[in-house]
Amino acid sequence: MSFIFNGSKLCYYGTYVIKFILQKKLQFIQKGIMKMPEKILKMIFILLFTVLGIVLAVQVKLLLSFILPVFVLSETIFGVTVLSIGALIISGMIGALVGVFIAPYLVRSLFKLTAKIEKSLSYISTQDLITGTFGLFLGLIIANLVGLAFSSVPLIGPYVSVVLSIILGYLGMHLALSKKMELSNLFQLRTEISGKQKKPKAKTGKLLDTNVIIDGRIIDIYASGFLEGPLIVPVFVLEELQKIADSSDVLKRNRGRRGLDILNQIKKKSKDDIVIVTDDFDDINEVDSKLIKLARQKGYGIVTNDYNLNKVAELRGINVLNINDLAIAVKPVVIPGEQIFVQLIKYGKEEGQGVAYLEDGTMIVVENGSHVIGQEVPVIITSVLQTAAGKMIFAKLDNLNNE
Repeated sequence: MSFIFNGSKLCYYGTYVIKFILQKKLQFIQKGIMKMPEKILKMIFILLFTVLGIVLAVQVKLLLSFILPVFVLSETIFGVTVLSIGALIISGMIGALVGVFIAPYLVRSLFKLTAKIEKSLSYISTQDLITGTFGLFLGLIIANLVGLAFSSVPLIGPYVSVVLSIILGYLGMHLALSKKMELSNLFQLRTEISGKQKKPKAKTGKLLDTNVIIDGRIIDIYASGFLEGPLIVPVFVLEELQKIADSSDVLKRNRGRRGLDILNQIKKKSKDDIVIVTDDFDDINEVDSKLIKLARQKGYGIVTNDYNLNKVAELRGINVLNINDLAIAVKPVVIPGEQIFVQLIKYGKEEGQGVAYLEDGTMIVVENGSHVIGQEVPVIITSVLQTAAGKMIFAKLDNLNNE
């Protein structure tokens, strides 16, 4: 009976200790020291360690069986030995105490790991994430199918599947990301063929390079509706504009400030249509090369007035919108025999010639017009010459109207 009393006493003290721990935990919660997610996670870890401690009760029982007298093992309470009850209580208490001390560290580590993963994923677009996951799953499926053939091989069989999963999983993810544009076009083509394409094609973003921003014509072009989709300004383009604006050279400084003013004007006119992206490539120094790489990765087009960037981007399969080409396309068309009014402003290279300019800068050479320099006179177009440098128009005075 004394052993029954001792067992009851042990149960009482064990219950008191657990109650004390829970009361302390309740005080922390009531004071609001722990936030709700942290509190829940800590309680889960404490319960987990408590369960682990109870699982280890069997080992504690074996240890106590060597220490306590043999006749103690025969004492029972409601059919359960006192030793078993004591082992469960002691193990649960130890597990709970370990959980109380270790849980805060585990929760902090878990939150840090989650923050790092979230920060890493923030630099990856949703399209890249979905495509990479698809490639990873496809690689793992192939690895498991191939691994089945080696599963019965002694010694190396189990390890072959693991190695194949690592290699083919990475390979599938890498190939899917490198071929994401082809995969996207393939799914789009299948949708169009099946007749399920109900929505109009999504508007793709247009990357602005430094030159086209400084040029300034992009404001009127975008306001007129010729450009579809958001205007994308990478952070490295902003940094280049800032460097130009801070230059000691007056001309460069004015150009840089003009570019920043242009961006501010676009931002005010269309708040939702201009996007600043933080994508950058530290291994690349040239801004044009960064633009091409970003356009290839994201499927953007490039708006520029740089001839070299235009040609390189076209060779890389990127859609390029050159505003100089647009300016040429919208120039007023004049034909031989047409009469126009021009103001002659200077002498030509040949004797008797006068030179005038259209509003778009096209030069007009007027025969026998040197004597009317400074006057606005009617002329008749005689010929139009298109060269690599641009368009040149030849004309003669309309003698009938002049008379």
